[in-house]
Amino acid sequence: MPAKQANYYIGLMSGTSMDGIDAALVELTPESDPRLIGHYSHPYPPELRRNLSSLCQPGDNEIDRLGELDIQVGEAFAKAALQLIEKNDCHREQIRAIGSHGQTLRHRPGVQHPFSLQIGDANTIAQRTGITTVADFRRRDMSVGGQGAPLVPAFHQAIFQSGDKNRVILNIGGIANITWLPCNTAEPVTGFDTGPGNTLLDHWIARHRQLDFDRDGAWGETGKLIPSLLNKMMTDTYFSRSAPKSTGTEYFNLDWMDSMLGHDAEPANCDVQASLTELTALSITRAIDQHYPTAEQLLVCGGGVHNGYLMARLAANLPSAEVFSTAKLSVDPDWVEAMAFAWLAQRTLEGLPGNLPSVTGARKSVVLGGIYPAGLSR
Repeated sequence: MPAKQANYYIGLMSGTSMDGIDAALVELTPESDPRLIGHYSHPYPPELRRNLSSLCQPGDNEIDRLGELDIQVGEAFAKAALQLIEKNDCHREQIRAIGSHGQTLRHRPGVQHPFSLQIGDANTIAQRTGITTVADFRRRDMSVGGQGAPLVPAFHQAIFQSGDKNRVILNIGGIANITWLPCNTAEPVTGFDTGPGNTLLDHWIARHRQLDFDRDGAWGETGKLIPSLLNKMMTDTYFSRSAPKSTGTEYFNLDWMDSMLGHDAEPANCDVQASLTELTALSITRAIDQHYPTAEQLLVCGGGVHNGYLMARLAANLPSAEVFSTAKLSVDPDWVEAMAFAWLAQRTLEGLPGNLPSVTGARKSVVLGGIYPAGLSR
C-alpha cells in the first residue's frame, strides 16, 4: 500500500468511444517521472451510453437531458475513482486531487463563439469521493484564443521528449492526434488532431456486425481497399486545413460516412472497413510527412495501438520512421491520457500552466481548469 503522502493523483478520462471511464492512479514527484501505480476501467451502463451517444447529435429536449446526464456521468466518474482506490488498497486521504476530463458531447472551435462541452459534474465527483477535483480543462485555453485541444501534448513533452531522437507521439482514440517532440528542445512542441482514429471503424462495425470494435483489425484486413472512396474521403477540407486544429465525433461520424458513400452501388461492408482503416492511417502519416518530415520515431498510444492491421498500415505508409507502442518505453499505451489528466490536475493546484500555445493556438499559457474542494464527508 502506498505510504501516506500528497504525491498521489487520480486521472479520469472518457473518450469519444463512450464505452466507459479510464481511471489511473499516478505518483507525481519532482524527483522522478510520473509513475502509474494502478488503473481501472469502469464501463458505462448500456442505457447511459445510449443516452450519451444520442445527445451527441441535435435532438429534442436537450437541456433537460443534458442536465440529468451531467449528474449521471459525475456519479459514474466518482464510482470509477472509488473503485480504483479500493482496487489498489489505497486511502482517500492519500490522494491529493482528481483530474477529470469529463465526457465530451460537443467540440466547436470553429464557430463564431467557440466552445467545448464536457459533462460529468465535478461537484458530484468531489462530494462523493471526498477528494478535491479539478475539471473543465479545455475552456480556459479557449478563453485566450486556443482550440481547447489537444491538451495531452504538454504531458507527452514531460515524459517522452528525447535529446537524440525526433519523435512524434500518436494517440489513437476516437479521434487521432499527434505531438511533435523535436530532439532540439529549443524548438517548439507542436501538434494537432489529424482526423478520425477509431471512431468511424467502431461505428461501422457496430452498424453491420453489432460489435463494439474491430478486434486487432481482423475484419478490416479481410476487405479490399476502395480507392475511389478513400480518395473522396481524403478530399475533406479538414485534412488540408492549417494547424492549430482540432475536431471530434460531432464531425467525423456515420452521417459523414454516409455522405461519402452516396447512393452508388453498395460496396462490401468489409471493403468499407478496410478503406476506413486506410483513411485513419493515411491521414495520420500524410500529416506527419507534411509537418514533421524529419520524424525518426512514431510512438503510438490509445486504443488504436491494439489494432494490428492499423499499426501495419501506419508502418507501411511511414517507412522513414520506426513505429512502435509507448510500451517499449515502459509507458502503458492504454493509460497515457488518464495519466495526463492526473498530471494536469497537479499543474492546476500548483498554479502552473497546462496548455501549450504552440499546439492549441492560444495567445498565451494559462492555468487550466476549475478546482472543486473535497466534500465535507472526507
